[in-house]
Formats: sequence, C-alpha cells, structure tokens
Amino acid sequence: MGKNDKQSEENGYDAEEMTVELDLEDGSKVTCAIITIITVSGQDYIALLPLDDEGENEDGEVWFYRYSENPNDPNEEPDLGYIEDDEEYEAVADAFDEYLDSAEFDELVEEGD
Repeated sequence: MGKNDKQSEENGYDAEEMTVELDLEDGSKVTCAIITIITVSGQDYIALLPLDDEGENEDGEVWFYRYSENPNDPNEEPDLGYIEDDEEYEAVADAFDEYLDSAEFDELVEEGD
C-alpha cells in the first residue's frame, strides 16, 4: 500500500473503500471501485466505477453487473454476470439513479446539521 492508496473525496468516493479487479474480454484487467449493490426485481446488481492507473475516473462512466454470492460460503468470490437484456439494464440504471438521488439527499441533510 503506497501513498496513492488514499484519494481525496473530490471524486465522490473514497479510494480506500472496496475495489474489485475485473478481467476484460481483451485479456486486460481493470480495477473498479464498488459503489453499491442494488436489488431490482429480486436480483442483486453491483455498480462499479472503473478506475485508471492513477485510481481515478475522469468520465463518470459506471458499469453494472449481475451480482450473486454463495449463501453457503461467504468467503467464496462473488459471481458477476453481464446484463444482456436492454430492459433489464434500463431498470438497473433507473434504480441506480434513484440510489444516487437518495445519497445526494442524505449528504445535503448531513451538511445542514
């Protein structure tokens, strides 16, 4: 762990929070900050913020994947799956927008104290 492990809160997240490394189809790897896990129609989804080599995200792009854990083995790596259906993706994106709205509202309430 070096000096670059802690990023400022300017990016909207704390880089010391959990990250996951994804293997992309082209064989490369990308580190993503875990934003949240949301549930839509009984299915869990994970929202990931892809990070560059400096641990930053310049374009604000967020990736969504299906997310499932093995209930019998909490130490097993969670399973991430692609969302191939457009309607399913839109439902997840809408739920994520609602999550962001509530998170921003919570921050405003905290700032007002």
